[in-house]
Amino acid sequence: MLPMKWDGHTHTKFCYHGNDAEEELYVDRAIELGFQRYSITEHPPLPASWVPDEKLMGELAMPSEELPLYMDYAKSIKQKYEGRIDIGIGLELDYLHGNLSFTEAIVDRYQKELEDVVYSVHYLQGKGGMRCIDFTADDFADNLLSYYGSMEKVVDEYYNHVELAIEFASKLPMRKRIGHINLIEKFWMKLPPIDEAQIKNRLTAILPKLQQGGVGIDVNTAGLRVATCGKPYVPEWFMAACTARGIQLVYGSDSHRPDHVGFGYDYFEANSQSK
Repeated sequence: MLPMKWDGHTHTKFCYHGNDAEEELYVDRAIELGFQRYSITEHPPLPASWVPDEKLMGELAMPSEELPLYMDYAKSIKQKYEGRIDIGIGLELDYLHGNLSFTEAIVDRYQKELEDVVYSVHYLQGKGGMRCIDFTADDFADNLLSYYGSMEKVVDEYYNHVELAIEFASKLPMRKRIGHINLIEKFWMKLPPIDEAQIKNRLTAILPKLQQGGVGIDVNTAGLRVATCGKPYVPEWFMAACTARGIQLVYGSDSHRPDHVGFGYDYFEANSQSK
């Protein structure tokens, strides 16, 4: 028996690398597909010049002045759909290595309103500063692979950050889960091979940390939409291991357009078991 049908990772018109569609189109699609809960989890602002590419910086997250507008927007959608679908007001927070105070300030400001946090690792130290691990394969090769010298070292640094993210998330009072835990594999078809045994070892070591911290997993299917990935960002064996430990699995379409809502839910359905 599956838990409530819930899309726990979605975006809005406040996403500068997404779509300008109004939220009603997303939520109406969720209702049409039989979802009972729909979490709105937009990217909040980032620290100024967080990545060295200013053009990219403008596409990654909303400017600071828009965060209150986004929160009001999410609250208005929650009120509008009350009684039809449970809307979760949330954010996809970034693990900001060396600048956790920036995230703490956002959480402190909106702690009473925030119901959902997807906590993700998108950035690693690289050539010239912090680099986005999921921008393009060429950017990854030029600014991360060249910096660390091997895929093994990049992968290890990524999971080091995931472990630190779990530690931070465990202290959050609202529903929380780690976003697309295997995002490091987004460009695996175009980069040097990643050792699957290394990934399995790192994910296995993460399981007790998730369990002890009460942190869930975003079963993110967006990788299926990516030509260089072709698979969900959470493997089947890891889902089974999470279920065995009572770690919450929450489906996430990572929708950036209304037609993304519900994408890949069949994968989640086929590999999820309620305890």
